[in-house]
Amino acid sequence: MPVVVVANPKGGVGKSTVATNIAGYFAGQGHAVMLGDADRQQSSRLWLGLRPAGARPIQSWEVGDAHVAKPPKGTTHVVLDTPAGLHGKQLRDLMMAADKVVVPLAPSVFDIFATRAFLDELAEHRKASALQVGIVGTRVDGRTLAAEQLHAFVKALGLPVLGELRPTQNYVYLAARGLTLFDVAPGRIERDLAQWTGICRWLDS
Repeated sequence: MPVVVVANPKGGVGKSTVATNIAGYFAGQGHAVMLGDADRQQSSRLWLGLRPAGARPIQSWEVGDAHVAKPPKGTTHVVLDTPAGLHGKQLRDLMMAADKVVVPLAPSVFDIFATRAFLDELAEHRKASALQVGIVGTRVDGRTLAAEQLHAFVKALGLPVLGELRPTQNYVYLAARGLTLFDVAPGRIERDLAQWTGICRWLDS
């Protein structure tokens, strides 16, 4: 059972957006998905409460401050949204439970600096286990200097960039209705779905 943790100690980088859409992708593939939320804001759990009854089911996964509960029998895929400031024992526990870690990273010099130490810590976990780590650029406008800075930063890390997501109101609109890109007609969000191709391929690998 793959466990995908979406993590970055910097707040406001799109962790919940990425986590809910990963859960939506797995659900769209017919998997029995649980979405956990270790963030005190409980953004992902609140999103689940908005999800329409007719949408593909995604179950809530209970995650306490001190431990990661074992998902119930029958679960095939787990996605875990994490809080800003993740560090110490909670980070170690989550990394032990994870098969893959997705790190959303916004193209801001402040986000880049705030994430560097976290990525170094993840590198240590990678050395000690088979943990896979991938970066997803969020709110990336390829025409900007900020995007160039992001590209230079991730190139030096030696970590795979799974995809870059553009700044669009599609995510905001869908999240307000408990939906993801994978719940609506592809023609409406074709450009955004294309940006998830590499992410989905990595998730399935």
